[in-house]
Amino acid sequence: MSQLHTKETQHTDITRILAENSMGVAFDALPKDVVERAKHCLIDWLGVTLAGSIEPLAQILIEQAMAEGGGEHATIVGDGRKTSLGQAALINGSASHALDFDDVQSNMHGHPSVPVFPAVLAIAEKDGLAGKDVLAAVVAGFEAECRIGAYMGDSHYERGWHSTATVGTFGAAAGAARAMGLDAETCAIAFGIAATQAAGLKSMFGTMCKPLHAGKAAQNGLFAAQLAGRGFTSREDALERHQGLAFTQSDDAAVEEALEGIGERYEIADTLFKYHAACYGTHASIEAALKIRAAHDIDPDAIERVDVAVDARNMNVCGIPEPKTGLEGKFSLRYTTALALGGEKTAAIASYVDDKVNDPAMVALYEKITVVPKEDMGKKISEVTVHLADGVVLRELAEVWRPEEDSDRQWRRLSEKFDSLASPLIGEAGSREVIDIVGGFEDAADPSRLMELCGKTG
Repeated sequence: MSQLHTKETQHTDITRILAENSMGVAFDALPKDVVERAKHCLIDWLGVTLAGSIEPLAQILIEQAMAEGGGEHATIVGDGRKTSLGQAALINGSASHALDFDDVQSNMHGHPSVPVFPAVLAIAEKDGLAGKDVLAAVVAGFEAECRIGAYMGDSHYERGWHSTATVGTFGAAAGAARAMGLDAETCAIAFGIAATQAAGLKSMFGTMCKPLHAGKAAQNGLFAAQLAGRGFTSREDALERHQGLAFTQSDDAAVEEALEGIGERYEIADTLFKYHAACYGTHASIEAALKIRAAHDIDPDAIERVDVAVDARNMNVCGIPEPKTGLEGKFSLRYTTALALGGEKTAAIASYVDDKVNDPAMVALYEKITVVPKEDMGKKISEVTVHLADGVVLRELAEVWRPEEDSDRQWRRLSEKFDSLASPLIGEAGSREVIDIVGGFEDAADPSRLMELCGKTG
């Protein structure tokens, strides 16, 4: 036991407890809704990874991997070639976050699937793990990263750490450790190896480094589990010890938050999915703007001005006022709200390219928009007020923090999202087969056919 970084002297075994929790995940004990949510995360991850695989940053990483060489053990999604487990995790993790179209989880303060799936699937493909073991390992990874995210508190993210990069490394480590069959003691050591690699700055948002964070988390977490499995040493209390992760990267580490419902509820159940291809911090504003447009069918030229009220904390995430690139557009409340008000498709990848962001009509529309930061409004709540030239004022509030309760409806929506992203690359037949495989993935013998289908694009 070691000292937790608080004003009072406390002792805790939080690292050990979370390692035991993740390594104790057993597929046969998982509730049906948790298994279904894991499959939802898988189909969503595959879709955004396929779409992201053709982005320039993914191609650069593939070139780097090919230049370095290495074993041919795990498939590069969208490319088809195989490379080392670590390089595959890096490339697939980065590609899956390239479009910022991947899932989110509030306790994690980030994107849970993108660090975990690349690490777990790399091991699963090499070792021929059954589908049910893949899903159990993924749930284990989510448990670690989301509970560690809750432990680190809001201050970790507010200080400028990108949680997908930092706590995501632990998710990848736990998922990989569970896939490898490591025990809790070894997983705790893997957490120490993960902790000393955990990094990633929010100041990189809007550049290729943001998706690289997810890839590095996947690669570094996988590396941590592999080293621990070989007997590499580390601290077994990296989260709570003096000068450990909480000491250096948090002002409000909370054991109670990390352990809430442990063993009774699973963090993966609280996953939120994206239906707009931009930062999740923009989604409430997009939804409010879409409500206004749907109810009133307004002409953008009739808009005099727009006020977008958001939590002040969102300004450090998606507050880019004058985006110049497609990537920056994904992190601009002004631009994404303008897309929605202008009747553009906020789910379309083509809406977030340089030409669109710099289109004079779009610039003219977002220049009418003022973002109004408010204290403690809630990061997933927004109020959009549209003032028309004739004096009419239209106002809508939207919230995007509740997980979908209708599992079947969510599967249909995610299948449609996958098909829209995947069909242009792997064909309609390939897309349909992937959806069918993932729908029954707990019965799959191994992931080989799935990775084959999501390999080389047409």
